[in-house]
Amino acid sequence: MKRLRKLLLAGLALLAGCGTSNVESYRDNTPKLDLYRFFTGHTQAWGMFRDRNGQLVKRFTVDINGRRDGDALILDERFVYADGARQQRSWRLEPKGNGQWRGTAPDVIGEAQGEVAGNALRWRYSLRLPVNGREWEVDFDDWMFLLDDRAMLNSARMSKFGLGLGEVSLFFRKE
Repeated sequence: MKRLRKLLLAGLALLAGCGTSNVESYRDNTPKLDLYRFFTGHTQAWGMFRDRNGQLVKRFTVDINGRRDGDALILDERFVYADGARQQRSWRLEPKGNGQWRGTAPDVIGEAQGEVAGNALRWRYSLRLPVNGREWEVDFDDWMFLLDDRAMLNSARMSKFGLGLGEVSLFFRKE
């Protein structure tokens, strides 16, 4: 019975993923997102992680310093969590053409795949995430929407084996 329940839940999770939007549906939205313009220099972000039941689990702030390295965009992210914990991630984002991007970071498994159209960016990647002294491999479906030249909203669904674990929400403010 437990096995049947797990199979049904996995099937429902897969079906739920089929309705995901395509980034191209945002191609006419403005303002147009230019990753170099938005992330070069200093950006601040405020965020939270809510579990699959909507309960707040973590709050955090992020200081992001971005710079160009040839065609690549380097993002140095420094996280500070409400409990005082700290974390750092350094992204290397590279354009592939036609709005496609790839990204790497030490805790990203393989490459992140990104697409930009209009005011939207969609990232998909797997991440090694430290949780209670262990490391979990989790998948992110990450959407960012540029609101104006200095503000962006981010909503990322986190899953493992296709089952939703929760959602990360962020607000970015460009200085």
